[in-house]
Amino acid sequence: MENFIAYNPVKLLFGKNVVNNLGSTVKLFGNKVLLVYGKGAIKKNNIYNYVIEQLNMANCQVYEFAGIKPNPIVDDVNKAVKVAIDNKIDVIVAVGGGSVIDSAKIISVCACGKLDAWEVMKGNIKLQKAIPLISVLTIAATGSEMNHYAVLQNHKTKEKIGFGNYLMFPKYSFLDPQYTISVSPEQTAYGIVDLIAHTLEAYFGEGESSISDRIIESIIKETIYYAPLVLKNPDNYEFRANIMLLATCALNGITTYGKKTSDWGVHDIGHILSFLYDLPHGATLSIAYPAWLKIQKDRMPERIQNLGIQIFNTNNIESTIESFEKFFNSISSPVKLSEFVNSKINKNEIFDLMVKNKVNGIVHKLSEEDYKKIVDLMY
Repeated sequence: MENFIAYNPVKLLFGKNVVNNLGSTVKLFGNKVLLVYGKGAIKKNNIYNYVIEQLNMANCQVYEFAGIKPNPIVDDVNKAVKVAIDNKIDVIVAVGGGSVIDSAKIISVCACGKLDAWEVMKGNIKLQKAIPLISVLTIAATGSEMNHYAVLQNHKTKEKIGFGNYLMFPKYSFLDPQYTISVSPEQTAYGIVDLIAHTLEAYFGEGESSISDRIIESIIKETIYYAPLVLKNPDNYEFRANIMLLATCALNGITTYGKKTSDWGVHDIGHILSFLYDLPHGATLSIAYPAWLKIQKDRMPERIQNLGIQIFNTNNIESTIESFEKFFNSISSPVKLSEFVNSKINKNEIFDLMVKNKVNGIVHKLSEEDYKKIVDLMY
C-alpha cells in the first residue's frame, strides 16, 4: 500500500429539501452572487425558481450566467469570469451537473486574479485564491460536487483537458435526489456509465490497496443493481438517492486511498470523441472502455480477471469485457461509435486528434499502434 494524504473539505448536505439551507449558507460568504447554470433545464423543472427564492429570502444580489454547454468550453468560462470581475462577486452558486460545476470551479479561481481560463487549465499559472463556490447538483454523474477537478475544451487548440487544484473544492454542495427525478433516461444512463468509469480509472491505477478495490467493486455492483431499477422507476426517490450517492463516492477520493494514482487513459479517449462528435461524456466512456480493456487484456490479465470474478462472477477475461458491454447496452448506452454517431465517422480524424492530444494513461501507456487498434475496436 502506498503512502497517501486524504483531504476533502467539502461540506455535503444530502437528502430531501436540503436546499432550504442554501440562502443562509450563501450569506456566510457575502451578498453578491453569480448564479451559473446550463441551457435552461433548471427553469423547466422549477429548480431555478426555488434557488432564486432562497437567494432572495437571504437578500442576495444575484447576477446570472446561463448557457454552459454539456461539453463546457473555455470561451464561456472566460465570459463568466468577466461578469464575476465586473460585478465584484462574493460567492458563486453553480446549479447543474458536472459541466456547470466544472465551469464554476475555473471561474472561481480565474475571477480572483483576472486570469485566463485556458492558461489555468494548462497549468501555466500558480493559483493563489478562489471565490467561494457552492454547488447544487441536478444530475448524478461526474462527482464534481465533491472533488477539486474540472474539464474544459478549447475549439481553437482542439483540446479537451482536465485540471485540478485544492482551491477548486466547493465549500458546500447540496444534493437533493428529488432534483434528479426529471433527468431523462438517456442522461441518467450516461451518468451511470460515468460513475462506473471513474471507479475503473482508480481500479486500474498504480498501487495495491485491497480496501480501495473492495470499495470500487461495491460501488460498481451497487450501481449495476440500481441502474435498471432507477430507469424503470425514474420517480422513485430511494433509487435516485442511491445512484446520486454512488456517483459522489466514485470520485470523492475514497477509491484511491492507498494507491499512487489512477489511470485516466479511457477518459482521454472519451474526450476525443466528445470533442469531435459532441457526444455525451458518459456515452463516450461506454464506447471507449470495452475497446481499452480489449487491448489491455494480455497486459494485465490477472487484474481484469479479478474484476470479472468480483463483479460478474466469471474468471474469463473475454466474458468480463462482454459483461460490461451487455450492461452498457442494457441501459441503452452505446458500445460502438457506429451505433450512435449520425455523421460520417472518419477513423483517420480520430487517430490524428489522439496523436495531437497525446492521448495516454498515467499508468498504462498507449502507443500510436494502440490508437489504431482502439479506433477500430470502437467503430
